[in-house]
Amino acid sequence: MSKQDKLWGNIKPVVDALLIVASFAIAYYLRYEVQWFRQVEPAYQVPFQVYLPSIAGLTAITVLVLWIEGAYRYKRDRMFTEEFSIVMRSALIGIAATIFVVFLSSPGYYSRLIFGYTGILIVLLLSISRGIERSILVRRHRKGIGVTRILIVGAGEVARSLLRTIYARPELGYQVVGFLDDDPVRAKTPIGRFPALGTTDMLEKLALQHQLDEVAITLPWSAHSKIVNMINLCEKHKIVVRIVPDLYQMTLSRVAMDNLNGIPLLSLRDPSLRDWQILLKRVIDVLLSALVLVITSPIILLTVIAIKLDSPGPVIFSQKRIGKDGKQFNVYKFRSMCVDAEAQVATLQAQNEASGPLFKIRNDPRITRVGRVIRRLSIDELPQFWNVLKGDMSVIGPRPALPNEVEQYEPWHKRRLEVAPGITGLWQVSGRSDLTFDEMALLDIYYIENWSATLDLTILLKTIPTVILGSGAY
Repeated sequence: MSKQDKLWGNIKPVVDALLIVASFAIAYYLRYEVQWFRQVEPAYQVPFQVYLPSIAGLTAITVLVLWIEGAYRYKRDRMFTEEFSIVMRSALIGIAATIFVVFLSSPGYYSRLIFGYTGILIVLLLSISRGIERSILVRRHRKGIGVTRILIVGAGEVARSLLRTIYARPELGYQVVGFLDDDPVRAKTPIGRFPALGTTDMLEKLALQHQLDEVAITLPWSAHSKIVNMINLCEKHKIVVRIVPDLYQMTLSRVAMDNLNGIPLLSLRDPSLRDWQILLKRVIDVLLSALVLVITSPIILLTVIAIKLDSPGPVIFSQKRIGKDGKQFNVYKFRSMCVDAEAQVATLQAQNEASGPLFKIRNDPRITRVGRVIRRLSIDELPQFWNVLKGDMSVIGPRPALPNEVEQYEPWHKRRLEVAPGITGLWQVSGRSDLTFDEMALLDIYYIENWSATLDLTILLKTIPTVILGSGAY
């Protein structure tokens, strides 16, 4: 934890206390000035000063409960939903305790409704402050401020699982310096933007060269003696060691942990979506797709006319893609290129700017005038909502791959095919076309392993500004 994080941890209770006082002040204004929901008789108008003891008590109780709940304890991987839950519980307990004390000592208290307003406002203001805090934290981490420089030892599935989490959650504050592996191929093959820095013998040299804060060891237990030597080396250089258990080559995403009277129990679970999750996701997909197609019907009509007037050829472009479990389907888009665009791929291969099996050119000469506009605004993807209604795709999921791309997949890439491809996804809101293929795959697999309705909602909300700003779209 950086000095700035420690300083904020000390200031945070004071900020919360001020926000609780502000919540009561706003509640007072709504109750006595605006007289929202219920009128106040002139005889019952009460000066703000009368409520000062109640405000002091409420503030002290709520901040104390927040502290007991761990709101001011540094926890790197705490989700916003967990923070919101802590705020909700603390506000409820604070309000309930204050009401109990106030009305026990003063049965004829002036206003009960004011406490209801205050509770809602406490939850609202404290949640907004935590949202702002997380936003600032993510921006600082992306600029390299206050990050933990970590080196990963190992490049197997366990290491990739760790990389997926670090890449998908920048708020964790990790900066991956690179990784080491004794396999001669892995030791020289980068994973996306994460560089391969050689074999494990390079650890001490890299520890000094890169000023490491932490080392994460993901080697199998068969390398026990090597792990012990690395731990000793890291302790010598005051570097924190994190050991990620290989669990006999089991994928971490398949491990479920339970507890029996303090004894940890490990079991395997299916890493793919469960039946109820698939049903819920399908219902959301159908409702959302139908709504989007109805709302955007005027835009669809104008796009059809513009494409027809701009260049010869069909309005809809259909292409074979690979969907869930490797099944082929036809994906639909508004045509944004000239008719013979696919035939020109071979001649333009030298200009390819993408990595891995992808083919992307920033200033692609095949794109039409209308095509450049509709791509920038992602209008070309509207017909894919028909694919969603048909069941070929989902609104959110991995990018639908071309057959020739799948043929070039490494074994770990194929996990992208465990769910239906999506119109948008984690890869799209994290850089879109600016990502390498390995980075797309890491984000897609992280999404599959960590799916929830909340994650889908987060991606949808992030997609809106991404589409408006045209980030990475070409």
